[in-house]
Amino acid sequence: MAVIGLLIIAVFIISMNTGYIKLSPAVVLKTLFGGGTAKEHLILFDFRLPRIVISILVGAGLAVSGCILQGITRNGLADPGILGIVSGAGLVVVLFISFYPSTANAPVFLLPFLAFMGAALTAALIYLLSFKKGEGISPVRLLLNGIAVSAGISAAMLVLTLRMSPENYQFVAVWLAGSIWGTSWKFVVALLPWLLLLLPLSFYKARILNVLNLSEHTAVGLGAPIERERLILLAAAVGLAGSCVAVSGGIGFVGLIGPHLARRLVGPKHQLLLPTSALVGSLLLIVADTLSQVIMDGLPTGIIVAVIGAPYFLFLLARSKA
Repeated sequence: MAVIGLLIIAVFIISMNTGYIKLSPAVVLKTLFGGGTAKEHLILFDFRLPRIVISILVGAGLAVSGCILQGITRNGLADPGILGIVSGAGLVVVLFISFYPSTANAPVFLLPFLAFMGAALTAALIYLLSFKKGEGISPVRLLLNGIAVSAGISAAMLVLTLRMSPENYQFVAVWLAGSIWGTSWKFVVALLPWLLLLLPLSFYKARILNVLNLSEHTAVGLGAPIERERLILLAAAVGLAGSCVAVSGGIGFVGLIGPHLARRLVGPKHQLLLPTSALVGSLLLIVADTLSQVIMDGLPTGIIVAVIGAPYFLFLLARSKA
């Protein structure tokens, strides 16, 4: 974990030094300590740093959300995007943008809450569809229903976007591709309370996730209240994914790749897996966002993550026993 933390710091420094307008390391250092021109201060503190911080926070939130969902479903292919949670949050955000096309006039601090409501309603629908009396929740049903609901919501979003003005449609199309659109400190402040609440809760529930990874009969035999704990963890995963989607757009695969890479580094025990997933997710997203700003000339971050994630998803699918 220490190595990943150092890599995040290194990419953080590189991100401050690079962009459409180049700032040398000396200029960045001088500006950080109160020097520099008004233009350099504006570029670094008002544009670059908020975006970097949001990339780190969103990467951590999505990766932990994916790790929780993989533990709940006992399926390594689960993540917030595949289970429909991102689509549910995205549908509410699209409606939000329809009413508030100018983000300057939009109630920004309500956006994570609204996205959470959309994600929560979607998760509730998936949960109800997956529940069978006398059997409870089947992880396989949960995953398959999530994929089906996600497809339906994506179709609804497509219909909504076709009715938008060309300006709103262009913005939503970029947002759905995974463009980090919340690039000011007010978005950081809106997102931070959700992560400060839900990340510690998720880490605290690490032992429960270890138990849920066992078979249903074994977990019950160990005295774990399976359905109650599963609901709590599902709510935490929904809250993390929904609040992150509100400021990052429809970025996929971070919740899939992050936990898998972390599992290769520290093993399956969630006491180490959850925090390592958070660090890996942060590193993955800040690297992708830096590449989008420098090499790819502003290409949405989600597309770069998808270029990495799609082959890895196919690799995992090929190795799956299902």
